[in-house]
Amino acid sequence: MEIKLEDDEILFIIGDSGIVGVSKMANCDMLFIETAENEEIVLYPEDDDIIAVSAFGKGEKYEKGIRSLTYVTRDMKSPILILPKENKASKRLTMVLSIGDTVRFDCSITPGTHPEQDILCSCDSLSGLVINKTSSGVKLSKDNVEYKIEKF
Repeated sequence: MEIKLEDDEILFIIGDSGIVGVSKMANCDMLFIETAENEEIVLYPEDDDIIAVSAFGKGEKYEKGIRSLTYVTRDMKSPILILPKENKASKRLTMVLSIGDTVRFDCSITPGTHPEQDILCSCDSLSGLVINKTSSGVKLSKDNVEYKIEKF
């Protein structure tokens, strides 16, 4: 399923127990990923790359959180933090994010511990979903997902 997505819009994909927000990176020239091994990885996203935020809950509160995390990362260029797998905070995360031309969702990984930007933890019902950027928006690997598009 292909969905047109403008730079000033956010796509919400709604699962049974979680929600994913997807936006275009749009004018973000550089981001940093900080790893648990004290490494710094520099990302140079393209304008049409996607930023995906997966939240472990649904409703207006989570949609506001997704918008906020997207803004802090994309517009304020806050670094992305990767936790070590044994870090206790990963169990308390309410949202995680990924940036790139493709993002795949998996419910069996530990949230916040993957420096690879092509995989993201999600709720069970969105596990297996793959989102690819297109020239005019995004392409979803599943056709039967509930979604809505709003102005950012």
